[in-house]
Amino acid sequence: MDLFSRSWTALRTAVAELPDEDFDHPSGCTGWLVRDLVCHLVIDAQDVLITLVTPTRAEPTVDAVTYWDVLTEAPTGDDPLDALIPRLAAAYGDPALLRFHLDDVGSAAGRAARLADPAVRVSTRDEVLTVGDYLSAYVLEWTLHHLDLIARLPPPVRLPLPPAETLAAARETLEAIAGAPFPAGFSDEHALLIGTGRRTQTDAETAALGDLAARLPLILG
Repeated sequence: MDLFSRSWTALRTAVAELPDEDFDHPSGCTGWLVRDLVCHLVIDAQDVLITLVTPTRAEPTVDAVTYWDVLTEAPTGDDPLDALIPRLAAAYGDPALLRFHLDDVGSAAGRAARLADPAVRVSTRDEVLTVGDYLSAYVLEWTLHHLDLIARLPPPVRLPLPPAETLAAARETLEAIAGAPFPAGFSDEHALLIGTGRRTQTDAETAALGDLAARLPLILG
């Protein structure tokens, strides 16, 4: 739960520090500008709030690792919600409005997470898991999107990486999803970028990955 708070706070801080003009630059999410990514974060924050107030007595069906689906191909943007995000983001107009909405809803999601009982079971996406597992899954979500946010910002914009401890936790989750560790020589950042297809493997990295290289990228949904 602490890692959830650290990763979410760091991501929201990075958005708050981003100059207005950089909201129109590409993000690390294919086809999305930075403003589209920030709009997606607003929706993610709403999902966190909804899930945390959707308790259930049913037995868990997934945990922090199996919560993630590994897709066979990358989203095309044709999904109705995916297609809505760029239109919704553009409707904000002034980046300050988008920042305000993320801060407002995001702060509420952060408070709700801190107050939640990690042992309580909740329902989301037609699955059941504990609050602790749900928030742990979101450490990977926030960390990847933090990397997406800063991926293509032009100089001299410099925003910090996600916290080291959340990068390490996100890598651990991704390795569990992959069923194998990434090479020790890969930094946590590079393991996440290469593992999810956000950066192309070099020949040397492919050799270091061995059999795991053929199973990458892991497209998470």
